[in-house]
Amino acid sequence: MENLQQLFIEAGTLMLAGMVFVFTFLGLLIVFIKVVLVKLATKFPDAIVETRASSKKNNKKQDGNGVSPAVVAAISCAVTQYRQQHSVQK
Repeated sequence: MENLQQLFIEAGTLMLAGMVFVFTFLGLLIVFIKVVLVKLATKFPDAIVETRASSKKNNKKQDGNGVSPAVVAAISCAVTQYRQQHSVQK
C-alpha cells in the first residue's frame, strides 16, 4: 500500500512538472513570436489600401441593408408565386 501511495505521489509530481514545462514553453513561444513580429512590422509595414468611395447614385437606390428595392420586389414576387403554386400540392 505504501508503494502505491509513493507511485501516485511520483505520478502527480511528474504530471505537474510536465504541465509547468508546457505552460512555460508556450508562454516563451508567444513572447518570441510577438518580438519577431514587432521587428518584422517595422521592417516590412503593411501596404495601405485605399478604398473607393461609393457613388451617391447607388446609395439612393439601396435601402439600409444594401439591397435595392427592385431586387426586393423581384424576390417577393417570386416567393409569392412559389407559395401559390406549391400550396395546392400539400
